[in-house]
Amino acid sequence: MKLGITGGKGGTGKSLVSTALATELGKRGKKVLLVDADVDCPNDDLILSIERKKIDDIKGKIPVFDSKKCTKCGKCSEHCMENAIVFVKNRTPILVKEQCTGCGACSLACPVGAISYDTQNIGAIYKGEKDGITLLTGEIKIGFEEASPIVHALMKKATEIEKEFDYVLVDTAAGTHCNVISALVGVEHAFAVTEPTPLGEHDVQLILKLLDVLGISKNLILNKAGIAESEKVEEIAKKFNAELVGKIPYSKEIRKKYSLGEAISGKEIEAIADAVEVLK
Repeated sequence: MKLGITGGKGGTGKSLVSTALATELGKRGKKVLLVDADVDCPNDDLILSIERKKIDDIKGKIPVFDSKKCTKCGKCSEHCMENAIVFVKNRTPILVKEQCTGCGACSLACPVGAISYDTQNIGAIYKGEKDGITLLTGEIKIGFEEASPIVHALMKKATEIEKEFDYVLVDTAAGTHCNVISALVGVEHAFAVTEPTPLGEHDVQLILKLLDVLGISKNLILNKAGIAESEKVEEIAKKFNAELVGKIPYSKEIRKKYSLGEAISGKEIEAIADAVEVLK
């Protein structure tokens, strides 16, 4: 079963929940694949103290301009949605390779066929194992801006091996942008993690709306419970027909485990794992 752990706002505890849930399911004898799809800043390996090893380089297409064929019309720059092509009148276009996603729009727009393609390294996929958990991580190459090709490659790799596992947990990036959507494609159920703050309450509604659009069933998890009243979060859960299946307290013990590279545990995590097992 493939499950998403997501949430609109950064810092709500998606990785905390993902690593804790993976550990608890592992303790119950389940084979778990944890996919860290926050490729701009993956950290599940740090929380679990898993040593990861690179298993694949991720390559992307990159346009190459033939200066002899190029008429310097600027059409390629006009059609580049990523603003990766700089056009100066009477000069061959200049490519900002870190911005390029290899979409091919520039080649289609070129009226004289002056654009061909090469490849460049844009990121890598890493793998690690510990205590029955297999961790798969994607990481974008430093300096590159567009992370969606990395997420696509990571999820493709996860799909290739997912049948070996009882559960696949996908820890998404924050927000509701393309990278999050790419990570959630194929997920059977999602857990939206939030916190009892105005920003947390606002952003979790955005991710719940997105899950409805994607047709993904969902539950809600409240992290940092106790720092403020939770009535608003409970109202949001009812509004979106998402059961609130766990309240994780804001405690010194949790902060200490987190900083030591240990997954948190306790009755709150056990309750979330129970909710997961009911789904299957």
